[in-house]
Amino acid sequence: MGDVLLQDLWFHQVEGVVIENVVPDGKLVVVQARTAAERAACPACGTLSARVHSRYVRRLADSAVGGRPVLIELQVRRFRCGQRSCRQATFAEQVDGLTVRHGRRSAGLQAVLDRLAVMLAGRAGARLSHALAAGVSRSTLLRLIRRLPEPETSTPRVLGVDDFALRKGHNYGTLLIDIETRQPVDLLPDRTTSTVARWLANHPGVEVICRDRSTAYAEAGRLGAPDAIHVADRWHIWSNLTEAVEKTVVQHRALLREPLDSTTPQDTAAMVNTPLAPPAPAGPRTTGRLSDRVREQHAAVHALLDQEVGLRAIARRLGLARNTVRRFAHAANADELLVGRWTGRASILDPYKPYLHQRWTEGCTVARRLFEEVRERGYPGGENVVKVYVARLRETFPHDPPRKAPSVRNVTSWLTRHPDRLTDDQTQQLKVILARCPALDRTAHHVRAFAELMNNRQGRHLNHWIRSVQADDLPALHTFVTGLGQDLDAVVAGLSLRYSSGAVEGHNNKIKMLKRQMFGRANFDLLRKRVLLSARGRS
Repeated sequence: MGDVLLQDLWFHQVEGVVIENVVPDGKLVVVQARTAAERAACPACGTLSARVHSRYVRRLADSAVGGRPVLIELQVRRFRCGQRSCRQATFAEQVDGLTVRHGRRSAGLQAVLDRLAVMLAGRAGARLSHALAAGVSRSTLLRLIRRLPEPETSTPRVLGVDDFALRKGHNYGTLLIDIETRQPVDLLPDRTTSTVARWLANHPGVEVICRDRSTAYAEAGRLGAPDAIHVADRWHIWSNLTEAVEKTVVQHRALLREPLDSTTPQDTAAMVNTPLAPPAPAGPRTTGRLSDRVREQHAAVHALLDQEVGLRAIARRLGLARNTVRRFAHAANADELLVGRWTGRASILDPYKPYLHQRWTEGCTVARRLFEEVRERGYPGGENVVKVYVARLRETFPHDPPRKAPSVRNVTSWLTRHPDRLTDDQTQQLKVILARCPALDRTAHHVRAFAELMNNRQGRHLNHWIRSVQADDLPALHTFVTGLGQDLDAVVAGLSLRYSSGAVEGHNNKIKMLKRQMFGRANFDLLRKRVLLSARGRS
């Protein structure tokens, strides 16, 4: 039953082959078979021949069955060619869909390994092949990729051009994409003008070239395809505008922070020049063992003093220290000994308190940082004194820290983002900043106008927008406008036509993935094969 199942699983689509035996050999399945065709065609001249010269057994690896590798022992025949003028005296027969000349794998297994090599290559592909019970080495997979034929490509009508890094910062290549089918057309080993122009000249028929703002690709297009329309990519144009907006925000970063209130300077001066008010003293303790003992000892000391007994004698009689007796004697009543008072004694921190008050009003409330700052100014004491004083400041003058000023990146993002994508808080902050800085307000107006021009494909109005920017005193935007003028036709086309370089950027990201998958050590020919073949296989 198992042999019949294996026969059905494996040979149900192969014609001209007869299975003689299926032998499970441990973890291996051996299929013994022979060819059954009466005649075969000569590969050199195509003449059919039935004259058998000899027979021999070919051993072919095939796709696994039931998780076990399959080895085919196929008996084939060698025929004599009947055509006297043919240079091929004898030839071996081939089975369509099963064997190829000099092949040691079946056509099905070879197709699987080819696809596996293209998608995973090297070590990853080798690990998966072992999991599929068709183990091959990483070097074998790389050889399979290089042996695959070049995919057939046609010259695209709309061509996308961009560079990609072979070794970032050192070597770059050029990626060519068919924008209409979103398929890669070719990879070039460098990004020089001559190489790209030569490719365009050898592939006539390109009508539209989508590219970034690179002058090298612009010149290559003019030389290799002089009649083609150049389309500057909208993403790159907007990126250049964002850089100009960021430079403008940097020039006015001082106005991003909210100004202090008008009452703040007077309050700050009062706090710096006025000593910290003492806290209200607490009332004397009236209950407890300590208070009772102090009252009894105070009464006893004053009773003996009334009898004109000396302090030394009082200390001996009551078993107290002379200083304790002296303190009791000087206190008019016991309550003075049971309540803490604001003594007003001098502190080593006093010379530095005005500075602490100033830093407190400026928003610095971290005791550790304040201690480090006063220590740099000569404070000789310890950190705990500063901590205690800062705690008293926190209780006496509660501090509400001012809102942190938005960063340059945040403001740039708010200016170049669609207003509907801003939160209410971001919208309010941006509104306050624009009201405080007229230059940024004018910049925001120009950015919105350009965004509407780009989203609505109104490239014909670009010259009017350029004149309005040139009439304003915004140096960074003037530089951006100058750059647009150097490639004005391509920019107008990019803002008018529906084509863009989005597909090129997507394949550029895929190239990065393939390079990482091969640990960045793939030669250009191997990378080119994988990019072109993997895209054809996916489609």
